Amino acid sequence: MEYAIETNGLSKSYREVRAVDAVSLRVMPGEIYGFLGLNGAGKTTTIRALLGMIRPSEGSVKVLDQDVGPRGRGPWSRIGHLVERPSAYPELTVRENLEIARRLQKITDKESTSRVIERLGIASYAQRKAGTLSTGNLQRLGLARALLHEPELLILDEPANGLDPAGVVEIRELLRELTHGKGVTVFMSSHILTEVDRLATRIGIIHKGKLIEELDAGQLDQISARFLVIKTRNMNAAFNVLKDAGYSISTEPGDSIRLKDARAVDAPDEVAQALVHAGASPTYLAVEQENLEDHFLRLTAEKSE
Repeated sequence: MEYAIETNGLSKSYREVRAVDAVSLRVMPGEIYGFLGLNGAGKTTTIRALLGMIRPSEGSVKVLDQDVGPRGRGPWSRIGHLVERPSAYPELTVRENLEIARRLQKITDKESTSRVIERLGIASYAQRKAGTLSTGNLQRLGLARALLHEPELLILDEPANGLDPAGVVEIRELLRELTHGKGVTVFMSSHILTEVDRLATRIGIIHKGKLIEELDAGQLDQISARFLVIKTRNMNAAFNVLKDAGYSISTEPGDSIRLKDARAVDAPDEVAQALVHAGASPTYLAVEQENLEDHFLRLTAEKSE
């Protein structure tokens, strides 16, 4: 199997709206692929196409080396998924919901339900009705159902939705363990960009239906913008001095000033010297590099212009 997920020219239109536009994805087995985009960018539509929930207007989808097509064709017994808000039978308990899922998936190992309850940290809620669960624990139940049959591929739409900070860390470590320990492939969308930055081995950014960038985790440091951040007690004076000196200033004077041109980043001592001579000595001077969130916001803003 060359790819865990492969799409070619995947497009989906709803009347006049092009929700997904010629998206071609290649996800390797065993990697964690972070799929990023603003609300309405096409993330969930793409995921629904990967799972055969909608039929593409154009293009093709292949998952785990099988074509996804009409009448439910696809390797669904090998895939776990969580799309949008998790659903459950509200009048049944957590354990009963998972038992139904186990039987529907024809899992003969009756201990699998207990194992996944422990793994997702919901043992204390096992006898509680699903309709009484908090958003975070309902999310854990949805993840437990996705993992019940020990899938080869996990397709997750906002897996950390509703979780508290400790829960976000738990899910991050769980996904990392599944990938590194069992070779599970994870395809996940998320709006928590710091988590994607920490977890994903490869990242794809979708904007207005188009896949505008893909990069390996290590590439981000190479392409991310670097800038010199300056704080002084007299920001207006510092701004004017640096502007007169010909520096490219990316922000108006506020809590800090950012210089993005190479001569400032490569020679911050010269900037400091100019500020000291002008009577606006810096209280903070450091070269910083944009993180994934900064890079994402800059890239999508550029594509929206």
